[in-house]
Amino acid sequence: MDWSGPGFVLAIIAISTAGWMFTTWTRAKHGYPVENEWSGQAVKGDPAAERKIELLVNENDRLTGQIGRLEERIAVLERIATDPGQRVSREIEALRGPAN
Repeated sequence: MDWSGPGFVLAIIAISTAGWMFTTWTRAKHGYPVENEWSGQAVKGDPAAERKIELLVNENDRLTGQIGRLEERIAVLERIATDPGQRVSREIEALRGPAN
């Protein structure tokens, strides 16, 4: 083989290009960001993942509100459990209204 001919240079260029293409394809296939010639990155977007994130944020807000309401109810139950029985019965009677 002639090491100084144009065939060798073209073979090096072809092997380098094929390697670059294989590396880029592998990175894109597995979801890694792909770099372009100007050091920018092209990231594969996933609309399903964005929708899942939106649903999780909504569920998180709903659960946060629910936890707040449960904490208020637990505070009332703790107050009932720790207060003397006479005061609780007076409050219950006061809520019922005047005796007829």
